[in-house]
Amino acid sequence: MDVLDSRILSALQQNGQISMARLSEKVGLSLSACHRRVKMMEANGMIEGYAARLNRKKVGLELQIFIEIKLVSQQRESIHAFETAIAHMPEVLECHLISGEFDYLMRVAASNTETYENLYRNRLSEIPSVAQMKTLLAVSTVKEFRGYHLE
Repeated sequence: MDVLDSRILSALQQNGQISMARLSEKVGLSLSACHRRVKMMEANGMIEGYAARLNRKKVGLELQIFIEIKLVSQQRESIHAFETAIAHMPEVLECHLISGEFDYLMRVAASNTETYENLYRNRLSEIPSVAQMKTLLAVSTVKEFRGYHLE
């Protein structure tokens, strides 16, 4: 990846619908060279796809919640059981294996406390490998992820 690739990726993170002509102007490449680079980055997996960035609250997801999870053990079976269960929960937006007191950090969005409580009581707490959960309610968001800093 060189400086031009970084510029292309930064521009695409800001606006995934930018025309190839506008993108090539913005990064200082010919249309064909820019198009070739974008296609190469798509083919090698550097660009995984394109999506619309939604306003969480305007689509009815008022709450953003972080959950710290501690498993009953660090054995392969416990880890696999947990990760398999989480992979099938669309409400879980992110799940990270972390170091420290807890094993995982998850981020979920919910329309209200009742919806979150249902997820907590009837889905997350039913995973046999979960020993402890700690809920952290986001009061406000100071900065949201808008793409990786590449330049």
